Amino acid sequence: MSVERARKIADAVLYEGYVLYPYRASSGKNQVRWQFGVLAPREWSDAGGCEHSWSQTECLIEDEFEIAGTVRFLQIQSRIVEQLVDSDADSFLKKESLEAEAELWTSWDEAIEREVEFVLSSESSHDERLIDFEFPASRTTEAIVTKSGHRVGRFVRESTTVKGTIRVSAEPIEESRALRKLHLRIENMTPWSDASASRDVVMRSSLIGVHALIEAKRGKFVSLIDPPEWAKAAAQKCSNVRTWPVMVGEDGDRDVVLSSPIILYDYPQIAPESPGDLYDATEIDEILTLRTMTLTDDEKRQARATDPRAAAIIDRVDDMPPEMLDKLHGALRYLRGATTADTETAVENNSAGVEPPPWWDPGADASVSPETDSVQVGDVSVSKGCRVRLRPGPRRSDAQDMFLAGKTARVEAVYFDVEEHEYLAVTLEDDPAAEFMQTHGRFLYFYPDEVEPLEVNQ
Repeated sequence: MSVERARKIADAVLYEGYVLYPYRASSGKNQVRWQFGVLAPREWSDAGGCEHSWSQTECLIEDEFEIAGTVRFLQIQSRIVEQLVDSDADSFLKKESLEAEAELWTSWDEAIEREVEFVLSSESSHDERLIDFEFPASRTTEAIVTKSGHRVGRFVRESTTVKGTIRVSAEPIEESRALRKLHLRIENMTPWSDASASRDVVMRSSLIGVHALIEAKRGKFVSLIDPPEWAKAAAQKCSNVRTWPVMVGEDGDRDVVLSSPIILYDYPQIAPESPGDLYDATEIDEILTLRTMTLTDDEKRQARATDPRAAAIIDRVDDMPPEMLDKLHGALRYLRGATTADTETAVENNSAGVEPPPWWDPGADASVSPETDSVQVGDVSVSKGCRVRLRPGPRRSDAQDMFLAGKTARVEAVYFDVEEHEYLAVTLEDDPAAEFMQTHGRFLYFYPDEVEPLEVNQ
């Protein structure tokens, strides 16, 4: 099940940004594609190109091990539309788009999915293993025929050669005999001579959306985001360059790692409410679905002519029932169950005609008092007025939180969310707008284990 789930997540990573709203080849957004996990030819990259030629993954595995890995990426395939000029001479003219009998076909860069497999075990990991791969250039043609049966042109699909190398090894960790550090380096070795070539040209010889799935047949992986105490020192020695290895599967599974070019947390999931891919890099299903619904019939026609994946989005949105659209509006997960006391109180209030307090308003719940409640941070009770030093952790913090690491702040309130998690609302001591934030109740929020008490509030 972990491998199956990993592939679903990996497919989402592989095609992220593949075709952007409004899903037309002519759209300005679709003139600069292939944003994630790009490995360009080494010579072009070393000469100052804007893309790197290699990525590196390091992760930890426990006990004697045997792994099966798959490196996955996209290879660009140009789909060129050519109009039939002379059927007798079988001559064609290259076109950006072709229209005939109310049908439309457009030129577009498609993608071919590529996979390269490798294996490694603790018995054979003493030396670095090299896996060279090559996918040769290809050219195919496909007739463009109208619904009435007339041949009006052809598709010419072309791809160039791409070559690469995978370097995989494992080394013991000095601090722990039970741990080994897996090292995986992926390099684009496609020959290249034109250092001044544009990115668009180079992309045809690049590896796109590069990522790796690694399954432990024996042994267990150790999380780098939230390692156990005994493995923290070893986790800090892992160097990941342009990749983020995370655990995949059900919470607690340690059999599969996905090394992604997009930042993910351990055990990422695809929301069950999402009816399908939207590919737009800042994917918010409801907003993109509603925006796609507003496209004109001609815009939808152009999108369908761009790519089969874009056509599938248009068809899905056009046929989406209202109840499925309602599901995209949002979902609450992991709400605490009602206690017996909660149920009895609700029944009494209902009998007396008393409206229940809104769940979102802590001021309406007598069981909490944000300005007087306290939480334990280690051996220290922390409440409003306490000074703390911010220590945001990588597991639950975003990039903005990490910039605040080490800064001092003052606690303004203690809150509980609908899942009964405790939060400290704080203002930065060196923030010139702190007083304004206090007046308007605009705070920063941290878990208790993300702060270090500097003093005890008396």
